[in-house]
Order: sequence, then structure tokens, then C-alpha cells
Amino acid sequence: MDTFPTAHPRTTPTPKASHRRVATAAALASAVEWYDYFVFGIAAALVLGDLYFPSGSSTAGILAAFATFAVGFLARPIGGIVAGQLGDKRGRKPMLVLALTLMGVATTGIGLLPTYETIGVAAPVLLVLLRVVQGIAVGAQWGGAMLLATEYAPEGKRGIYGSFVQLGVPIGVVSANSVFLLAGAFTSESSFEAWGWRVPFVVGLFVLALAWYIHRHVEETPEFRAAERELAEKEKSEQSSPLRTVLRHHLGTVLLAGGSFAVNTATFYILITGVLDYTTRDLDMKRSSVLTVSLCVSLTQLVLIPASAALSDKVGRIRIYAFGAAGIALWAVPMFLLIDTGSLLWLAVSTFVAGCFLSVMYGPQAALFAELFTPEMRYTGASLGYQIAAVAGGGLAPFVMVLLLETTGTSMSVSAYIIGLSVIALLSIKVLADRARSR
Repeated sequence: MDTFPTAHPRTTPTPKASHRRVATAAALASAVEWYDYFVFGIAAALVLGDLYFPSGSSTAGILAAFATFAVGFLARPIGGIVAGQLGDKRGRKPMLVLALTLMGVATTGIGLLPTYETIGVAAPVLLVLLRVVQGIAVGAQWGGAMLLATEYAPEGKRGIYGSFVQLGVPIGVVSANSVFLLAGAFTSESSFEAWGWRVPFVVGLFVLALAWYIHRHVEETPEFRAAERELAEKEKSEQSSPLRTVLRHHLGTVLLAGGSFAVNTATFYILITGVLDYTTRDLDMKRSSVLTVSLCVSLTQLVLIPASAALSDKVGRIRIYAFGAAGIALWAVPMFLLIDTGSLLWLAVSTFVAGCFLSVMYGPQAALFAELFTPEMRYTGASLGYQIAAVAGGGLAPFVMVLLLETTGTSMSVSAYIIGLSVIALLSIKVLADRARSR
């Protein structure tokens, strides 16, 4: 059976200084976590195939690298489930600190990992294992950072506060692209392939400093403290297991949340990873130019994401969210027609418009997912919905894109893939909207 929970009562307002401090900490946590996660995707498109999966075919190498990229997504639900269970019972902050620590250690480990030429088959095996740890870490992180922000938000501002965490994605993309551009600018082609690509991974070590700051200076959210007191007064029952409660009573909501968001995450990773490989390997465009375009598009999202979130506080989450999903469907074909011209200008136009629609969806998404579940199961429920979308969409998207291009010989097959996910998103959003109205 699936029920749609009613909103949990808001707790006593907290001081504005606490709102700002917690929102800033959550945004920084999201930014550094996504930076660490994205540097792998960029490296997979540029160098990891040759260094860790050598073969006679460049396509086989890139497919192996993108498969390793996808492994991180397959591990994300594990992080979401474990952190959700503990986060709903022990608190949001401890799980966020743990996620940041895991990510910092795994990313630095990748930066120091010897290649296939040095240690043989152990190199790709260790690379996959470290990517799994990255996936677990980011799966655990999103729910903790999102709930720190939204559960501290003032009344009527949950959308805009949730968007601060969502800003971690474009900030992470900008940071990752910038560090790769700098590494490429200050090294020769041979030096970049030998050691320059490692610099962005080793920089990720600084995430441990942020984990320490949050551990020492950020308090638990007031909504969790209220839910914790309520649960402590009850006898142990199925409510003692947030995962069991979510799967037994709210599985439909989790699946609908995942279905509504898969197109967003798939299109996003196609743009930042799949298109990077496609334009540099098939269209002979310069790596630095394509990275610069991706960086500039991500900068525009720093404005669009909070703007769409703030609008959702006024006109409703579903309406804004659905508009973004419809826009992605309509732009899927023109986007690749422009990319296929091989023109840097048209690449910028196509990805900018796509980035606008992605931002319109992504801005209100944190608040929307938080509001689907009550506090005692919110970390688990929201994380599961998000990570299901990540597996179904983002993790496989670059891999699917390469397969489609090799099989069909046309980028229109990738457009069809995006449109199919858009249809699933719009149907899922409609059902969620119907449930909200009936409630």
C-alpha cells in the first residue's frame, strides 16, 4: 500500500544567523562533494580509458571508463539507504560528516592510484572500488545536506533554502572544469596524461576540512530534534525502521519521485560528460574550448537554480518542475542538431538552453522531495527517490550515449532517449500532482 504523508508541523523558528550558517555549510558540503564526484566524469571522458583500460579500440576504452563512472551511480542507493536509516534515527549532521570524509579519502586515493602500466590489472580493480566509495559517499551526502538546509528554512522559504544545496552541482562543475583547464594550461599534453590529470583529484582532500567544520560548528536541525522526541516516546515498532516504513507504505511515492527526476540527471550527465567525449573524439573540437563552454553554462545555473526555487515558493513546486521537464523534451532534438554542426557557438547555445530547463527543474527539486515525506522518514525517502533517478538516468547516460552513437550512427538516437525519459517524468509528475490535490 502507498500513502501520501501530510506535512509535518514546523518547529519553533530558529535565529536568522543559524539559518545562514547552516545554509552556507550545506551549500559548501554539496559543492565540494559534487566537485569530487565530477572530476571523475571529466577524467573518464579524457584520460582514464587509456590509462586504466588499455585496448586496441578507443571506443572500447571509453566504454570501460564510462562503465566505471556508472558504477558510482549504482553504489549511490547504498549510501542513501544506510545514511537514510541512520540519518532518520541518529541525525542529519553525523551522516553528512561521514559522507564528506568518505568522499575526500576516495577522491584523493584515485589521484594517487598507479596506472595499468605500473601495477597491471590491480589498477582498474582499485579504480572501480574507489569509485564505489565515491558513489556511497555522494548517495549519503545529498539527503543530509538537503535536509540541513530545508529543515532550517524559515516558513515559506523552503524552496529557496533547498536550492542552496542544489547550487553545489553547478559550483562543482565550474570548479572541476576550472581545475582541469588550469592543469591542462600549465602542462604539456604528455605531462597532463602522465600526472596533470591527478591534480584535480588531490585537491579534493580539502573536503576533510569542511567535514571537521560541520562536525564542530553546525547543530542538528530543529525538525529532526522534534521528530526524535516524538519517536522516543513511542514503543519500538515498525516506525523504528524508516526504511521498512518507506518501502511498506510509501514505495509508490519513492518510485514516482525517481521517475520524475531521471530525465534531469540523465541529460545533465550527457551534457557534462557524454558531450565532452562526443565533441572531442567524434567532432574534433578542442578539449579546452568544450570545457570552457561547460564552465560558462554552469555559471548561468548559479542564477537560474535559486530563481526557479524562489518562484516555486510562490506558485508551487509541481508547476515549475513540470515546465522544466517539458522543456527538456522539446529541446532534445534541436540541441543535438546544433551540437552536430561542430561549431563552438552553437554548442554554447544548445547547452545553455538545455541548462536553463535543467535549472528550472533542479531548483525546486530539493524542497519538493523533502515535502513528500514526514521528518522521521524524510532522509530515507527523499534519498531513495533521488538515487533511483541517479541510477536510472545519470549513471548510465554517458554509457548509453556512446552505445547509441556507435550502434545507430546518429545523435538523434540520444535525443530519442532523452525524450523517452521526459515522458516518464511528465507522467510521474502528473500522478504526484493528482495525489497532492486529493490530499
